[in-house]
Amino acid sequence: MMKDCIIVGKGPAGLSAALYVRRAGFTPVVIGRDSGALGQSHRIENYFGLEAPISGDELFRRGLAQVERLGIEVISDEVVSIRETEDFRVSTASGRVLSGHSVLLATGRQRHVPEIPGVEQFLGAGVSQCAQCDGFLMRNRALAVIGSGDHAVAELSHLRPLTNNLRLFTNGATITTDRFPKDLPIVTEPIVEFYGENGMLAGIRTTGGDHPIDGAFLAQGIAAAADFAARMGVIMNGGSIQVDRNYQSNVPGLFAAGDCIGGVLQIAKAVSDGAIAGLSICEYIKNLPQQPEA
Repeated sequence: MMKDCIIVGKGPAGLSAALYVRRAGFTPVVIGRDSGALGQSHRIENYFGLEAPISGDELFRRGLAQVERLGIEVISDEVVSIRETEDFRVSTASGRVLSGHSVLLATGRQRHVPEIPGVEQFLGAGVSQCAQCDGFLMRNRALAVIGSGDHAVAELSHLRPLTNNLRLFTNGATITTDRFPKDLPIVTEPIVEFYGENGMLAGIRTTGGDHPIDGAFLAQGIAAAADFAARMGVIMNGGSIQVDRNYQSNVPGLFAAGDCIGGVLQIAKAVSDGAIAGLSICEYIKNLPQQPEA
């Protein structure tokens, strides 16, 4: 069933937007693995209306209950890809594919680059954060994906048709998915450094030895809003998604709110962003061409 809006991220920005979209009579769906940065806040006391300090987990629980009370569908899953066709197709780690007239990205800030010697040096010179963006440029080369979960699975799926020389490096982390291809070589030792020649990446050194590599794709943790945006040709401002006054990106129907668009990284701003984005999404949906009845 086509949704009016697919909201990726169930933190304050995503849940706030869902409330406004639903109260306007439209059908949003919220997808998120967890509460994000909010759940990492142990003590909140600078948010309006709190008589006493509250934990991020408790504030998230209350917001989630408020959303579910309105009958809004909330899916606990990880989004691994977003494709723009006539509408939007959002795929999750569990294999679900949802269709929507619009999408709101509200999954927080872009992941930090892992603190491994050589990573910063070779970013853009063999080290990439987007297989869909850069994989084609490295076809038929020796490639590596750094990760251990569903985000790494998604990156591998883009690269496997491009090369027969592909490996996964977990960097000592525990594998958290059973979706890796059975024939995929996996290197589990911690990474010591990325090394290169003539300014370009030449390999990955682990505690078990050296591995000649032409290209490495960072996919640790889960995909953030900026990862999805970059793959869809969204204009970025540094590590933040660039939006207009209506919180819409340069891709029609693709909105963003919360920490992923920069500014003050506070709950109050995330809630405000979500509210304004939600109202803007409602106007966008109202102005879509009416589909003929079947």
